[in-house]
Amino acid sequence: MVTMSLTAILDDSKLSPVQWVAIVICISLNALDGFDVLAISFASPGIAAEWGINRAELGVVLAMELVGMAFGSIFLGGIADKFGRKPTIQFCLVLMTAGMFGAAFVDSVMTLLIIRFITGLGIGGMLASTNAMVSEFANKKSRNLCVIIMATGYPIGAVLGGSIASILLETHTWRAVFIFGGSITGLFMLVVAFWLPESLLYMVNHPKENTLDKVNHMLARMKKPLLDALPAPAVSAKKSSYSTLFSPEMRKLTLLLMVAYFAQIMTFYFILKWIPKIVVDMGFGAAQAGQVLVWANLGGAVGAILLGLLTSKLNLRLTMIPVLILAFVMVSVFGIGYSDLSTLALVSAATGFFTNAGVVGLYGLMAQAFPANVRASGTGVVIGIGRGGAALSPVVAGLLFTNGVSLQGVAIAMGTGALVATLAIYFLNNKQGGRGTATHSTLSAVTK
Repeated sequence: MVTMSLTAILDDSKLSPVQWVAIVICISLNALDGFDVLAISFASPGIAAEWGINRAELGVVLAMELVGMAFGSIFLGGIADKFGRKPTIQFCLVLMTAGMFGAAFVDSVMTLLIIRFITGLGIGGMLASTNAMVSEFANKKSRNLCVIIMATGYPIGAVLGGSIASILLETHTWRAVFIFGGSITGLFMLVVAFWLPESLLYMVNHPKENTLDKVNHMLARMKKPLLDALPAPAVSAKKSSYSTLFSPEMRKLTLLLMVAYFAQIMTFYFILKWIPKIVVDMGFGAAQAGQVLVWANLGGAVGAILLGLLTSKLNLRLTMIPVLILAFVMVSVFGIGYSDLSTLALVSAATGFFTNAGVVGLYGLMAQAFPANVRASGTGVVIGIGRGGAALSPVVAGLLFTNGVSLQGVAIAMGTGALVATLAIYFLNNKQGGRGTATHSTLSAVTK
């Protein structure tokens, strides 16, 4: 046994197969989010036709999941810091599975709203928990890359989910989309139960009678040095995670990340939610509009992966600044409008490249900035507030269109969110990192 700290052991050693399995499972769990977002979009025409609801009512149905995700990110992120990453992920999977199957058998708008809210709760808590889990299983060299690739699961799930939903809807009703989603989500309950271990950093921050034995058992499986004793838990681990996040040492950091994520997610969801309608209004068919949306998600996946590769060598915060500026530029370029479908698909892919890279880069900043004992809570609060931006984005864009603003004007207005995020990230600096064990991996880690 050795006297090295657990953080040093994990940071300075190569990733073991056990760690890679945990990271891949978390990437797959995040893909469920992407599948679910497009599943409701593909199911919405069938829902509207079957129940005879108008666009306003359908808009509420589409937004309700995002509201649930906001609450889930904030409150279940805190649960993950208090009771563990793995139990919270399992609870989120229960909510998501019940929500997906429940949506397949509802018979009223009100019931569907409740079901979608419950599903959103699970998805929101899932993202906060998996972001923390991946960060804590990765080593220092690959942490940025692993967290960003984890976030890439979202557009990958969106592409795969959209493709599967299209196939199902050719021969089945919209309810089949949710039955398939519930089946896949339920399968992951077994995957997590048998193959996803608990975060070791969480365990040492919340020690129990046999924690040392459990931690050393996992370290042995990972072929890493064993601990001779547990370190003292971080002082702030004994406090409310939310009081720590808004303490004088961390308040500015938390608020700046909130502003950055909220603003960027408004820009991102403008593209994600409005592309089909915009493309149809340009004179193309619904199927062609779906293809353009797939291209935007493919561009987003490539952008996220490339950003992860770059930030394994470059400073993440400084790399994010030009990425976000280019996100604004490309959203504005998208607003020009194009008569050629190939050009439109290419511009959409480039726009998705930079807008999604901006979002996943923020996940990487959160993983670096928040210390382990409040990582899930901090990520959850930032994502939860940001989901408010996601819910507002299609509404704000719709109001601008309704009031006669041109596509170019709306695109520039919605793209401004990326510029606001750029400013917030610019003002992150070492002085906001705080002091002591509560903030050992705050912004000082981000900016070095």
